[in-house]
Amino acid sequence: IVADAMTRGARRRSVATLITLSIALLALLALGTWQVQRLQWKEGLIAEIDTRRHSPPISLASLASMPKGAAEGEYRPIVLTGRFDHAHEQYFLATDDSAVGYHVYTPLILPDGRAIFVNRGFVPEALKDPASRPAGQIAGDVTITGLVRAKLVAKPSWLVPDNEPAKQLFFWKDLGAMGAQAGIAPGRLVDFFVDADATANPGGWPKGGVTQIDLPNNHLSYAVTWYGLAAALVVIAALAMRRKTS
Repeated sequence: IVADAMTRGARRRSVATLITLSIALLALLALGTWQVQRLQWKEGLIAEIDTRRHSPPISLASLASMPKGAAEGEYRPIVLTGRFDHAHEQYFLATDDSAVGYHVYTPLILPDGRAIFVNRGFVPEALKDPASRPAGQIAGDVTITGLVRAKLVAKPSWLVPDNEPAKQLFFWKDLGAMGAQAGIAPGRLVDFFVDADATANPGGWPKGGVTQIDLPNNHLSYAVTWYGLAAALVVIAALAMRRKTS
């Protein structure tokens, strides 16, 4: 009777172990498959962004006619005409070739009275003061080409410092706060940014063409890791069963 009880107990443990290993194997395979799906999605997204970046420039009216607006137009070239309101520049902390400085966001006043913030490019710390780069403070009507950039809806992370609108200094691109600091009524503020292209400004500053597109794509290595763990689990389980039966 004792022997039978021990046998039944061992059998139950074996079944429980088999069930646990099966669940773990299925979970690892599911995670690997999910990463393969993520890889396909990310590769498609990267290809779509590349296609948008190299498409012909569109007008503001064409962008407005898109069903998803700025979200659909993200990274598309756009042509704008207006005049810069240099008195209300806003500064976004940035680096360029290891140099610390700022991206200069300047309201562009459109012919219909609306305003859109244009990232004119990078200036080093020493040239933050507009008086130090007077040639770049272009007066009158200008036509610029740049890339559409959707606004952020919230601070990206608690690690990012709080913006300091009173100092016109921003650590994340809060469009509403930028507009309020510049005295632009919400109804007049266009709901996205534009990154100016690399066309040189008079005097060389700000230096445009600062858009960075860096989408991490580590899904293949993640998939290999999960599938590798699944294979290792199968091998370990097989060796354990072999040792038990020998």
